[in-house]
Amino acid sequence: MEKKKVSWGRVMTYAGAFIAFLIGSGFATGQEVLQYFSSYGYLGILGVVVVFLLFLYVGVDFVTVGQKQKFPKGSDIYKYYCGNIIGKFYDYFSVAFIYMSFIVMIGGAGATLNQQYGLPTFVGGIMMGILAAGTVIFGLGKIVDVIGKIGPAIIFLTIILGISAIVKNPQGLASANEVIPKLNLLKASSNWFYAAASYVGFCMLWLAGFMTSMGASSESKKESVIGAALGAVGFSVALAIITLGILANIVQLAGSMVPALILAKNINSALAIIFSFIVVAGIYTTAVPLL
Repeated sequence: MEKKKVSWGRVMTYAGAFIAFLIGSGFATGQEVLQYFSSYGYLGILGVVVVFLLFLYVGVDFVTVGQKQKFPKGSDIYKYYCGNIIGKFYDYFSVAFIYMSFIVMIGGAGATLNQQYGLPTFVGGIMMGILAAGTVIFGLGKIVDVIGKIGPAIIFLTIILGISAIVKNPQGLASANEVIPKLNLLKASSNWFYAAASYVGFCMLWLAGFMTSMGASSESKKESVIGAALGAVGFSVALAIITLGILANIVQLAGSMVPALILAKNINSALAIIFSFIVVAGIYTTAVPLL
């Protein structure tokens, strides 16, 4: 067989889709990062490393299996791994779980517009519901292309936000471990490792069908595998930087609904307005494939 050249455009689209799907309301608002990583202090960075290794494994495995098996439905991946009985359970459970996750996205959009503009939370929720439903109804086949282009842009801007938050308050980062025990922070689990593992656990239910379908639609196994690997790298780097950025400002951010907007406002009030749209875009990129 003649070896095909790798299309780096397609690779970046796959990587972008992987990243964009994971962003969601929790990551984009900073609330998820605060609960799963920053609330554990410097140990949260070890959590990010665990997340990277697990995402690298599951992302590459899902697209490889999808490319090889060409399942009629993405959800067939559950039967492939777990057999007919347990696989069927996960198939139904994942539908319920993904629906509930979609509702979380709606809530994140409502909270963002409420905090930044004072709008009732239902306004942002309804707007996100209409946007997501419209995208799904009028162009499911183009979802990967659409969100694949939004994802890298959001990650780039999030990295800038995180770096700026660290640079503006390096003393806060140095004293974070001492301050955190005195704060009443909501944590995802009893320790950093369980939090990281559970983070990947719920994301796997999102990723399974989506990444399998992406692998099945890919003409090149190499492109989809490289794309998944780069997606895991890009997301994890952004996750580590925003974790440190939140750590540097943990006292100010404790108890806030949308920590990312406060970080943006600390830099410039106009940037907070711009970033509110970025957060909504991040929520959109996860809400659409979930729906």
